[in-house]
Amino acid sequence: MSTSERLKYLSEQVRLLRATQEEYKELLQLISQDESGEVVRELDALHATETVAGAASGDYDHAYWQLAVKEVLDADKPVHQEPFSQPGKKRIHLLQRYWWAAAAVVFIATGIYYFAKPSPPPVIVAASPAIKDIAPGGNRAVLTLSDGSQIPLDSANNGVLAKQGNTSITKLSNGQLAYNESGSTGDKVLYNTMSTPSGGQYQLILPDGTGVWLNAASSIYYPTAFTGNERTVTITGEVYFEVAQNEKMPFRVKAGNTTVEVLGTHFNINAYKDEPSVNTTLLQGTVQINANQQKQVIKPGQQARVIASNHGIQVLDNVDLSQVMAWKKGFFSFNDADLPTVMRQLSRWYNVEVKYEGEIPQRLFTGEIGRDLTLSQVLKGLSKTRIRYKIENGNRIIIQP
Repeated sequence: MSTSERLKYLSEQVRLLRATQEEYKELLQLISQDESGEVVRELDALHATETVAGAASGDYDHAYWQLAVKEVLDADKPVHQEPFSQPGKKRIHLLQRYWWAAAAVVFIATGIYYFAKPSPPPVIVAASPAIKDIAPGGNRAVLTLSDGSQIPLDSANNGVLAKQGNTSITKLSNGQLAYNESGSTGDKVLYNTMSTPSGGQYQLILPDGTGVWLNAASSIYYPTAFTGNERTVTITGEVYFEVAQNEKMPFRVKAGNTTVEVLGTHFNINAYKDEPSVNTTLLQGTVQINANQQKQVIKPGQQARVIASNHGIQVLDNVDLSQVMAWKKGFFSFNDADLPTVMRQLSRWYNVEVKYEGEIPQRLFTGEIGRDLTLSQVLKGLSKTRIRYKIENGNRIIIQP
C-alpha cells in the first residue's frame, strides 16, 4: 500500500471515528516526521480542503505541526483527574478521551477533520489570555417534586429518593432515575419536573418505561403515573425519547407550539428557545407533528422543522442521524455550521456566556469534537481556525472580529 493510500485510509478512519489508538499514533507519527510538509499537503489534497496554518500558501511551519502532535499525545494524560469519570467505566472512558482528544487536534495539524473551512479574508490569531480552565459538563440535574421541594440528583445517594402518591422514585446505580408504580394511582395526578442546568445532562425512565435523555439546559414536566387515554409530557431544550409502546395510550410531547404524537418510537426533539426552529428527528417508528394548526407525519431519517416566523412545518429527508444524536453519544457534530451555531452548543455544555464584538466572523465548521474535553482544549482548537477571542470574568467568551 502506497503512502497516499495509507494516508487516505487513516484519515477516513479518523473521520468516521473508527480509528484505533495505533492508527491515530501512526497518522500522528507521519505528521511529526513530515519535515517538508508533504504529508499535510497530501492530506489536504485527499480531502480538498485548505490547511489552517499557512500550508495552503506554501509556508510550512514544522514546529507548529510538532506542537499540535504533542498536544494529542499529551491529551489523555490528565484524564486520571477527570472529575466526571465513572467508577467501573475507567477503561472505556480513557479510551474515548484519547480518541476525542486526538481527533480534536488532528484537525489542527491537517485541516481535514474539524473546523476545516475557514472563509477568506484571513484573520490574524491573537494570543489568548490565560484563563482558569472549565471542565466539561456531566450528569447533573434537579428533580422538582409536586410539592415544590427539590432534589439535586448528582449528589443524591442511590436508592429510593421520594414517594409521589403510589409511585416510588429511585436513583439507580447507573445514575438513572426510575419511577415504579404500585397499586391504584387514585384520582389525583401528581407532576414532577426534571431539569438540567447548562453543563448538565441526565437520563430518566418514566412510569410507563419510556427512556428519556436530557441534554444540557433542558427540562421535562411529566406525571408520576400515566392515567386516562394518553401520555403527555412537556419539554424545553433538547430531549431524546425511546417511547414504550402502548397503542391504547398514545404518547405526546409538547414543546412550545409543537406537539409530537407517537405510539412507540425513538426520536429527538431540539426545542431550545435560542435556536431558529423546533426540530423533531425520527430514528425509528412513525410520529405526527402538530404545529400552527397543521399536521405532518414523518418517517425514520426525516426531520420536521417548525419555524415560528413562517407558520409552517418543513420536512427534511435523509437527515444525518449521527450528527443529530452526537450529543447523546458524547460529542459535538457540525456540518457547515456557522460560528453562532457552534458557540450556542459550547455555551450550554460549558455553562459560559458568549458575546460578539463587531461583525461575527463568517466561518463554516465541519467535524466532531468530544464533549469530555475541557473548555481550554476546545478554545485552543478554535484559535487555530483564526478566530479571535478573549475571556472576561472567567465564564464569558468575547468573540472579536
